[in-house]
Amino acid sequence: MSPRIDPPPLASLTTMQVGAPATEHWRADSRDEIVEAAVQAWSEHDRTVVLGGGSNIVAPGDADGGGFDGAIVQIASRGIQRVQTPTGDGVRLWIEAGHSWDDLVAQSVAEGWTGIEALSGIPGSVGAAPVQNIGAYGQELASVLVSIEFLDEETGALQLVSAHDLRLGYRTSAIKEGRRGIVTAVELELDPAADRASAVRYPQLATALGVPLGARVDGASIREAVLELRRSKGMVLDAADPASVGCGSFFVNPVVTAAIARTLPEDAPRWPVGPGAADLPDIAVPLGDEPAEPNYGDGAPAVGADVKLSAAWLIERAGIGRGFTIPGLRAGVSPKHTLAIINLGGATADDVLGMATYIQTRVAAEFGVVLQPEPTILVP
Repeated sequence: MSPRIDPPPLASLTTMQVGAPATEHWRADSRDEIVEAAVQAWSEHDRTVVLGGGSNIVAPGDADGGGFDGAIVQIASRGIQRVQTPTGDGVRLWIEAGHSWDDLVAQSVAEGWTGIEALSGIPGSVGAAPVQNIGAYGQELASVLVSIEFLDEETGALQLVSAHDLRLGYRTSAIKEGRRGIVTAVELELDPAADRASAVRYPQLATALGVPLGARVDGASIREAVLELRRSKGMVLDAADPASVGCGSFFVNPVVTAAIARTLPEDAPRWPVGPGAADLPDIAVPLGDEPAEPNYGDGAPAVGADVKLSAAWLIERAGIGRGFTIPGLRAGVSPKHTLAIINLGGATADDVLGMATYIQTRVAAEFGVVLQPEPTILVP
């Protein structure tokens, strides 16, 4: 049976709660239905968008129309299967793309498997995780991803694509950069640590746990602390919290050259990125001078390597604080976190993009840095 359904308003399927129905809509509950829906959508429409948990989409239109002129393929497959590793060590999981990411994290923590506990509370589906190479609080998907099963749009064939071939980077991948197709399943390898613990690599998380950076803490405690941190910023979906009606972090922390970073005020937070940086503790480095400490050893990025800046700091220093609104716009900055744009009630994509554009303009005028949106912005 075809998984094509009557198109629902995308406002009902996205965490920003904006968007009219698309031209056509498929809901796929299994791999076979994903293939069937995708092949039909690709053959019948010039534009096809994959929808998982809806946490990374800003969709156009309202009650009067103006929705996305194209096809939506909604991935609703679920399931986790433990598979054999080549060496017999580790815990390797095969997860269907529509499975809730946070449900996966919760199950892994309950089993004592480590590697993704700091990624607790991230909304959306497992299939979206490698597209963004999700990361938070010192952990990143790239460190545990083995491969994905990928339906290639050009060939119409299912392929097994290794993590290496996905060219994962900071919040990006080959898919986000243009490789067309759909993730149908994800393969991860987690650590069955005997102490059910992992090293804390993020200063704010270490402070919340009351431990030194690098200390080993059990996964359940890390998950609880991360969820509390995210709740305090409105970054955990909660029907009772109006500040959670959004896409989470709306802007990516910008990566700039060290030369550009040195033009910013000395108190601007920054982190070195580049070869070896993924294995370094996430420590803010004062601008101006290259510090003697911390000692990064042989993995240190070279002087002049790229630098990651704090988008939230740039926004705040551009004069836009928590709870910032503009008269006439029904979207505003979260009262809990300046990096989040939220639906204040009855917003449309135009309201959201109006606020986003204003923020981009202010930051660019103040610092010469253009912030890039993290969610996918659909046009009618």
